[in-house]
Amino acid sequence: MGPRSGSRQPWFIEFLQLDDASESPGVIPARRFLDGCPDSVARKFAAVASTVAAAPPPAFCGGGYWEAMHGVMAGYYEIRVDGPRRRHYRLFCLLERGGIEVGLKGPSIVLLCGMDKAFRTTFSNRDYDRVRALGERFRSRVPRSVAP
Repeated sequence: MGPRSGSRQPWFIEFLQLDDASESPGVIPARRFLDGCPDSVARKFAAVASTVAAAPPPAFCGGGYWEAMHGVMAGYYEIRVDGPRRRHYRLFCLLERGGIEVGLKGPSIVLLCGMDKAFRTTFSNRDYDRVRALGERFRSRVPRSVAP
């Protein structure tokens, strides 16, 4: 896993922050997920996100840790980490290439939320619907709602 040659300026890593009164204002779904992960998994997520941001993402060769999603999840990315007790952990992300135009510090990897599952199982369509709903909420706001 690592950057390809010709790397450009690193991207920022941002966390979606819910700011809608219909949900708990100030909740940061990805941080909540990471706080519930085993320490080794949370550290691996941080390392992968930092490595991808430094590459930056358009030039990053994923090595199985950073993957573009397909089908109904096209346009989303996931960081994949396997944890203890045969669990798969996934952190779902969006890329915001024009970050400055939407109130971010610059091009950004936006960490939306995460989920875990048992080894050799899949997430349901309903699980993916929740991820996409967060992504749509994020993209519907200008400036974008991210954690300070």
